Amino acid sequence: MARQLIACLKRRGHCVEIVSELRAFIADPADEQGRDALLGDADAEIARLRVIWEQQGRPDLWFCYHPYYKSPDLIGPALCTLFSLPYVTAEASYSHRRNIGVWTGLQDRVLEGVRHAAVNICLTGRDRAGLQASAPEAVVASLKPFIDADATLKTMPQPEPFRLATVAMMRAGDKLASYRALAQALALIHDVPWRLSIVGDGPMRDDVHVLFAGLPDGRIEWHGRREPGEVADILSRSALYVWPGCGEAYGLAYLEAQSAGVPVVAWATAGVPEVVDSGTTGILTAPDDVDAFAAAISALLNNDEERRRMASNARLRVLRDHSLDAASRTLDGILHRHLESQP
Repeated sequence: MARQLIACLKRRGHCVEIVSELRAFIADPADEQGRDALLGDADAEIARLRVIWEQQGRPDLWFCYHPYYKSPDLIGPALCTLFSLPYVTAEASYSHRRNIGVWTGLQDRVLEGVRHAAVNICLTGRDRAGLQASAPEAVVASLKPFIDADATLKTMPQPEPFRLATVAMMRAGDKLASYRALAQALALIHDVPWRLSIVGDGPMRDDVHVLFAGLPDGRIEWHGRREPGEVADILSRSALYVWPGCGEAYGLAYLEAQSAGVPVVAWATAGVPEVVDSGTTGILTAPDDVDAFAAAISALLNNDEERRRMASNARLRVLRDHSLDAASRTLDGILHRHLESQP
């Protein structure tokens, strides 16, 4: 997403420079030594950039993507104060539940930046509500999640009947939980002649394979990791995209599938409803309800007229609301609107 935001800015004529490669990340809330070292490194970066900007000229604004409790922006706010620069965040988040150990102080820095930002750009209504609850005085604006859909939009949909697709990393946590729920759901509809293409790889590959081992032979096609063009081709031959989406912030893979003309079946969890319009571009079922998830897959596979209607809607919606062009226009408008009002 950070790379796509850069692409959006460049598309509208902005000059974007990544000015620091400091990795501001603290994984353990008890890591006081790591926190102290990181703060020292950040101070050094502030001093380095201050000299450069005093000699070569300052930028027009500082743009920070995704500051949060583990990874705050420790450089931008200080430099913006020193040089009277507008500060902009995208996908900033704050959670009272994360005020643990050293994360508490790091979150304080995130919140302070949010409060003083010229604008905080939110990609989901959930994130926007969270910021407004924590910092009512903060300036916020909305930008819909988006993708560069050129590869999938150029691909002609040729769905094979009963062909399902999933594209997801194989790692512990929410991803493995989603794979588990998907395998359980498919076991409930083994009488439907579905076939599933799985694109993805990762450290939990063997565990994922075990989850699907009890399903009928020949139903799963393992593709491993694939390049974007290859993924677009696999999606173009799929009738449905199926992925529960445990803990998904919003799930860019859902947008990729829809841009290929593939309706989605997922859970209505976290930020998924931001990118899938249930009843229009797919079906969202209650979180953690494997039975309902399985029933939705079966229903759409057995109603091709409804499936084709959703496929057409899905492609149009991505093009209109979630494409790189649409996001570029919205982002540029947000910056001009909020920065022109700065003193």
